[in-house]
Amino acid sequence: MVLVELLEMPMNHKKILRLMRKFNLFAKIRRANPYKKIAKATKEHLVCSNLLNRQFEQDEPGKVFVTDITYLPNRSGQMAYLSCVKDVATREISAYEVTTSISMDIVYNTLRKLKESLDGNIHPESMIHSDQGFHYTHPEYQRQVKEMGLTQSMSRRGNCLDNAPIESFFGHFKDDVDFKQATSLSELKSLIDTYMDYYNGSRKQWNLKKMTPAQYRSHLIAA
Repeated sequence: MVLVELLEMPMNHKKILRLMRKFNLFAKIRRANPYKKIAKATKEHLVCSNLLNRQFEQDEPGKVFVTDITYLPNRSGQMAYLSCVKDVATREISAYEVTTSISMDIVYNTLRKLKESLDGNIHPESMIHSDQGFHYTHPEYQRQVKEMGLTQSMSRRGNCLDNAPIESFFGHFKDDVDFKQATSLSELKSLIDTYMDYYNGSRKQWNLKKMTPAQYRSHLIAA
């Protein structure tokens, strides 16, 4: 009733504020989306074409990489995030980053680690594929990808099957690692480091001729 009366009576804005305080009335204010704010502050984010187009059968190491970020709830009191880059041909995790922040640094650091892993051996047709998430459409991320000599590809919007290899890895990871019981970021990182070593160097896969990803990479290089 009070709201209706306020709307129907023309009055000074200061009087409206006094009446709102008197009757404990508050206007709901929507919080600004920080990602949209950042996007406006830089320039338009760009979506890339789906160049990979589910061509997951690759036989050249370092030619096609897929990347994504997954959430890791745990007992530390802070949400953690895991960013990975996977080589489609060998199924190796070529680079990864664990952090409690979802800022752009998580993908920048992942790219830096990928660059260190490749050590200058960039395939002339090398491609990195992701979804259309904020991190991957960001102009600075795209600049760094281009600077590394990689072509960028993106899934169609809302289609996780276009990035199936990395989704499959995250599924295996979450089945195998008891990350929810970690009580600190250092403990979580230790669990992840141990699993990555196991996955790349010890976990044999049927589709890799019963070899580990590391063994299969050597096999492909020698073939």
